[in-house]
Amino acid sequence: MDKMEIDDLDKRILNALQDDASQTNHQLAERVHASAPTCLRRVKRLVDAGVIARQVALLAPEKLGPALTAIVEITLDQQGDERQVEFEELVAGEAAVLQCYRVSPGPDFVLMVQVADMPAYHALAHRLFATHKNVRNVRSYFSIHRSKFETRIAV
Repeated sequence: MDKMEIDDLDKRILNALQDDASQTNHQLAERVHASAPTCLRRVKRLVDAGVIARQVALLAPEKLGPALTAIVEITLDQQGDERQVEFEELVAGEAAVLQCYRVSPGPDFVLMVQVADMPAYHALAHRLFATHKNVRNVRSYFSIHRSKFETRIAV
């Protein structure tokens, strides 16, 4: 994938959208000191190039009821690319898996999982890990306090 040229205005736009993607184009233009048509063109170009992958709402899990966050390390028995892709496809279909990373060295994958409670985690672990023949080892860590959560990428 080719790296896109990002100038100072693009950086200001990206930073402003990371703060609040719900602002209007006019508000964004005022904030980044550009005209509204220029701002609209720049945002469209950043979206079309895939720099802005999507715009989402960040929810506060503590406001939605009980939640248990688990960081899960997975080691596969067979680590071939085909087997890793197979595992990625398995977890991609699971809503409770928020993030999935192939890592090295150490385990093959690290997952960020959010479920309602420990019984929900056990059900997920059984469904994804215990019944999957290629999962050799699972190590889970449970969050007792989230001191930082950020989605911002420095530009």
